[in-house]
Amino acid sequence: MNAPLLIRRLKAAYPAARCALTHEDPLQLLVATILSAQCTDARVNMVTPVLFARYPDAASLKDADPADLEAIIRSTGFYRNKTKAIRGAARAIVERFGGEVPRTMEELRTLPGVARKTANVVLGTAFGIGVGVVVDTHVERLARRLGLAEGKNPEDVERQLMKIVPREEWIDFSHLLIHHGRTICLARSPRCAVCPVQDLCPSAAHFLSGGKPTPKRTAVPAMRGAGRRPKRGASPASRRIRPAVASAGKRRAVAAPARARRPSAKRAGARRRSR
Repeated sequence: MNAPLLIRRLKAAYPAARCALTHEDPLQLLVATILSAQCTDARVNMVTPVLFARYPDAASLKDADPADLEAIIRSTGFYRNKTKAIRGAARAIVERFGGEVPRTMEELRTLPGVARKTANVVLGTAFGIGVGVVVDTHVERLARRLGLAEGKNPEDVERQLMKIVPREEWIDFSHLLIHHGRTICLARSPRCAVCPVQDLCPSAAHFLSGGKPTPKRTAVPAMRGAGRRPKRGASPASRRIRPAVASAGKRRAVAAPARARRPSAKRAGARRRSR
């Protein structure tokens, strides 16, 4: 893949590509990026105006009432963990960095809730410092489809991209791929027929011929109720149901044999008297 040519094509197609998270300063971008985990940028942008109006700086965020913060960000998902991360990051910024968001990868990664991707977003977008490539779900997917990387995880994908993408393009490159992934190279139905880099993409022929995207491998969910104690009030029969076992190619539930009851002392005495 000719990475410089790919970047020129994407820049021509998306001249306004930039970070989709609405923010006015590095702290707002940091908080918005934490909120964007497992959530769309559009949803985050609906929540942050209220959040930042009530808590405009790190000092107010670190002292925010957890219940109030959770209520504001609830719709972004995982709101309890995100509340802890935001308050913890704000506290560290106030106590260790004088109220200012740090400007190095090492310092940013000491903040609660901040991994490499979040640090790359803040450094690149807020400070214009390119120390890596932001790899979110769009970048990871497109990097593989375009034949740019074959990493098994975002860290591997980032390392491979950093080798082939010119350093001066690291910041813009992720914005371009993210924008392309949201408009053309969709996860389920990529629009290859109108793709501006179709001739550069090794996956285009596959999709144009009717091929489907390869689904990601997911862990098989555990059987519902496995390993749990029976609920109160459950019938004795339901408590004796053992896990399903394979038999003749089919799965069936096998009931455990009931234990033989011992005769009560009263019944034993009655039997002795009758003899």
